[in-house]
Amino acid sequence: MNQIKRFTVAVMVACVAACASSATEQHEYDDPFEGYNRAMFSFNYQVDKYVIKPVAEGYRAVTTPFIRERISSVIDNLKEPVSAGNYLLQADPEASVKSLSRFVINSTLGLVGMFDVAEGWGLPKDKTTFNETFAKWCIPQGPFIVLPLLGPSTPRAATGMALDFVFDPVYWATYQDANVHDKASWGYAIAQGITVREAALDILDDLERNSVDFYATMRSAYLQNQNKLKCFNDVSKDENTYDFDFGIEDEDAAFDEMEAE
Repeated sequence: MNQIKRFTVAVMVACVAACASSATEQHEYDDPFEGYNRAMFSFNYQVDKYVIKPVAEGYRAVTTPFIRERISSVIDNLKEPVSAGNYLLQADPEASVKSLSRFVINSTLGLVGMFDVAEGWGLPKDKTTFNETFAKWCIPQGPFIVLPLLGPSTPRAATGMALDFVFDPVYWATYQDANVHDKASWGYAIAQGITVREAALDILDDLERNSVDFYATMRSAYLQNQNKLKCFNDVSKDENTYDFDFGIEDEDAAFDEMEAE
């Protein structure tokens, strides 16, 4: 759930940052496929408006915050092994051990991840992905592109997302039985999509209402987050890149404050 909060807070900060930028700076994006991207963004918007968003609203209506948090926690827990592997690829064995420890503790004492017992034991959640690993390896992100249904991405991020899926424990636990695998994979993907969309309902509605160009705002937020990811030999930060990496406590406080408003 913290990753969802990080993204939504990042989008809002990007809006403020965009207002403070000059017109020239606002258009300095690697978006050679803008015509296609805008068309696909419009398609995704319509699918979201008439299908995904209503489902997310229904999910919120029939569940309590406690239940939604438990479901999100289980999904987050299933991603810990992927984080552990990526931390090894990023030459960070300590973080890898922490992720594996979190997975073992929360899968057992935390009732398959419904409760984050590990955080109370000094092992806070700290996720990573193949996209971040590729960035560490200094692989360029490539141009901005909007994927059908999946939304904003880049070639590097899309490749990383595919590998995150392939190495997900749910995939490996069910792949030997095609029937079980298909049902589990679809159910898992749908559950992730609904939980992410439900968490972003209010913030994206506010963002759309306050955006002159919704596409440009989302592109700005996404690319600024991607530009944060630095490779091993690049310890500097670009002066035009905004730091959205709130600490967990600060991030939760910021998100809760926006919800209260």
